[in-house]
Formats: sequence, C-alpha cells, structure tokens
Amino acid sequence: MGDLDYRTTFLKALEGHEHWSEDKKMTFKDREDAGRQLAKRLSTYGNRKDVIVLGIPRGGVSVAFEIAQALAVEMDFFLSSKLGVPGEEEVAFGALADGDGRFLDTELIRRIGISERQIEQVTERVKQMLSRRAELYRGNRTPVRIKDRIAILVDDGIATGASIYTAINALEQMKPAKLVAAVPIAPAAICAWLRSIGDEFICLHEPADFYAVGQFYQRFSQVPDEEVVDLLRRAWRSSPSANSPVDSTRKGGNEEVLLDAGDAGLPWTLTVPNDAKGIV
Repeated sequence: MGDLDYRTTFLKALEGHEHWSEDKKMTFKDREDAGRQLAKRLSTYGNRKDVIVLGIPRGGVSVAFEIAQALAVEMDFFLSSKLGVPGEEEVAFGALADGDGRFLDTELIRRIGISERQIEQVTERVKQMLSRRAELYRGNRTPVRIKDRIAILVDDGIATGASIYTAINALEQMKPAKLVAAVPIAPAAICAWLRSIGDEFICLHEPADFYAVGQFYQRFSQVPDEEVVDLLRRAWRSSPSANSPVDSTRKGGNEEVLLDAGDAGLPWTLTVPNDAKGIV
C-alpha cells in the first residue's frame, strides 16, 4: 500500500471526530499527559495483581509511570535500544533488548552496506550501555516476574518500530499470559505491522504523515537517568505488592517484595513455609 493509500485510509478514519481538523493537529502536552491518555484506553487492566506495566527507558518510563499509577498496578522497566548506523546513529538498522534479544533490518543493512564487523561493534557497544543502565536503574533489586502475567509494554512513541519489536520478541520468551504493547503515537504503516505481532497493540494516534515522535509533543525534552530512577523507586514503593498485607494462607515459597522505608525502597525476599499459620 502506497503513501497516498495510507493518507486516504487515515483521513476516512478521522471523519466525525471533532478533536481532529486540518488546523488543529493532535499533540500531547508531555509524556505525563500521554500516559494519562493511554491509561484510559487500558482501564480494563486496572486494579489487577496479574498485570505488570513495563516502561522502555528512558522516555517510556515516564509514560508507564502515569499508567501504572492510574491503573493501580505494578510497574517495572524493560530495556531496549536501537542499533544506529555508524555515522548516522539516528537511523536504526536494528535493535537490542534486555536478555540479548536482537532484531536486524537485513534489507537496510544490505542497502547501506553495513559490514558484519560494524554490526557486532555497534551491538557490543549498545549491550554494554544496556548493562550499565540495568545496574543503575535496578541496583540489586530482583526483576519482577513476567511469566503467566499480563505484561503491558510502554514507550513514548514509535518511529521505525525496531526497538519495540525486539522488546516484544524478548518478552515473549518470558511466557507472559498476555502481551500488550501500548504507545501514544506511531506511523500508521508501523502500527499495521505491529498489530500482527504479540497479542494486542494499542496506539492512540496513527498519523500517515510522520517525521519524528517529538513533533506530536509540545514538550519532548530528553529524560535524564536520575528521573528514571526516581520514577521507578516511586512506583516500586507505591505498587500494590509493596503495600498489601501478607496472605498467611498462601502456599509456601519465595517472593521478591519491596519494603517501604521512607525515601528508599529496600528489596528483600519473603520466604513463606508451607501451611504457615501466620507471619510476623
């Protein structure tokens, strides 16, 4: 389908929607506004202990935090980063995700002429960056459990789709009960592609004319690592699992929990014996 066909389909889909017009293009005030709007679309997942919201650092964490707070569900992060073309780093020839999941755009690599050595050099550099970020963001805290839960993967927008595609594939290896990818903005063509991947894809706005994610935000400054760490700590302290009382009737086993200690969240492992009558 050509660009003209996408434009026609897009304009037809907008007929009757008063908040869109030729002179009033939809934008988000900031990432927090985008998160609150996305939360409304995800309201069916609210107040559920089997739901986990995963923000892709760095901008995706700001959006995910608003969603997790609005839905009153647990939140964590999931690392994924594009692999930039040498000398043109803004152009992605692939992406790398936490757990060594890697996606390569073989057609782009062939057309540009990126060598195998360059691919591996960029991959190793990005892998080291993701490792440093994981240590910075999580510290000694154990990653949350994904298996058999509903995982909602969130970013602040999609341009090429490479990073979130890699993250989706990596998350599927963790066997969630359901995988939902949710973003505020993405090109219509990319949305059509991503809907064929995973279990559910939600995008608030799918423009046919798309140049960059930032064009749809009034404020789109870079999110510093310090803000990511602060948001994650606030989310971990306020998560239902961190503040809910222990169920002494549950079966025995280990569970990673977060102890609320004022300005700091202390990770620890709760071990419950089988047939425990009570816990002090």
